[in-house]
This record gives sequence, structure tokens and C-alpha cells, in this order.
Amino acid sequence: MIKINIGDQLPDFQSTTSEGTPFTLSDLKGTPTILYFYPKDNTSGCTLEAKSLRDGKEELLKRGYKIVGVSPDSVKSHQNFCSKHELNFTLLSDADHSLSEAVGVWQQKKMCGREYMGIVRTTLLLDAEARVTHIIAKVDTKDSYGQIIKLLDKE
Repeated sequence: MIKINIGDQLPDFQSTTSEGTPFTLSDLKGTPTILYFYPKDNTSGCTLEAKSLRDGKEELLKRGYKIVGVSPDSVKSHQNFCSKHELNFTLLSDADHSLSEAVGVWQQKKMCGREYMGIVRTTLLLDAEARVTHIIAKVDTKDSYGQIIKLLDKE
């Protein structure tokens, strides 16, 4: 069950970017952000989602948003993922899943009869103060960008 609600402030956190630099809550403040949580680099759904956001980045920038992705993968894995798919936005390594747990997207999952803990794909739209304005729980990986635009156009 997701722990964060619309209107909530994103909890304070410490992470590392795909460039290897520290990243905290204060780095999200000042600009509205598309903060998307995804399970794993270089898997089919996660790659489709990242490419959709990559291809829509210019339009999202025009609307005032930056893009930040979060997964439990390592900095090195993120570097390879960004390079392989020409990703043009920041990815955060949440290797200890502290941010994912705080938001409530680190949950028990099932696949092929096996149970394990992992990220439940979720997109948060944050205002310039890092408060949640929208939550997308059922992400359309092929058209994540379009899904966000439709949500923004309703306002």
C-alpha cells in the first residue's frame, strides 16, 4: 500500500545519481518534478517507460517539469542504462530502498509463484516544493509521457 498521498511532502532522503553525485530532497525543490519509480534497469517495461519519458522530455520541460527516475539498481547499472538508451534525465540509485519504502512503493510482489520484495511501478508528480500533486499507480509503460500530459491537460 502506497504511504504517500496527494498534498504530502516527499520525505527527506539521500541518494546517488547515475553520475555518482549525492542527491537529496532539496535537489527536487524549486522545479516541479516527474518522480517515477521503476523496478529494474534494462527490463522490457522499464525500458519502454524510460524511452517514453526521454522522447517526451522537451514537452515536459516546456510545462516546467524535470524528470527523475528511481530504482534499486546500482549507479553503474544506471550509467549503462542511460548510455544504452540515450536517457537524458537523472536516475537515482535507491539500493537500500529507503526512499521507495518511505513512499510505500517497496512492496511484496509475486511472479511465477515466487514472492519477493520490489518496487511497484508508480509515478508521482511533485510541485516546486516537492509536494505530491498527482499519483499514477497504473503506469502505461509504452506511453508514460502521454499519460502524464493527459493528466496535466485536465488542469
